[in-house]
Amino acid sequence: MDSNLKIGMKAEKTEKVTENNTAIKYGSGGVAVYATPAMIGLMEATSLAVVDSYLPQGMATVGIDLKIKHLAATPVGMTIKVVAELIQLDGRRLIFHVTAFDDREKIGEGTHERFIITKEKFLQKAEAKKDMA
Repeated sequence: MDSNLKIGMKAEKTEKVTENNTAIKYGSGGVAVYATPAMIGLMEATSLAVVDSYLPQGMATVGIDLKIKHLAATPVGMTIKVVAELIQLDGRRLIFHVTAFDDREKIGEGTHERFIITKEKFLQKAEAKKDMA
């Protein structure tokens, strides 16, 4: 599969901390600070942004592993920036180093693993689960 992916490729994404992405809203905690699930979602989306436009037609990636630490709390009103870098490429297996920052400091880091799939085949397999349920 020729996808033009290269080690060292990077992407960045940002989002504002609002009431809609706090631990209270996600149900992951009882305080109004940026939720760990929101940070993880942004890390996944940023990793996807590194490679998505380089994949051949009909291909996509799915997340398969996360090793993330949430290091510091961020209050409503601040901005989060995530940087993802492709650090390992092994056939269809991709590993990213992800780092999250707020306006003041690093708030999270770790690795995220994704796998390149053929969309149609993947969706057919997922849909077949309904018949087996």
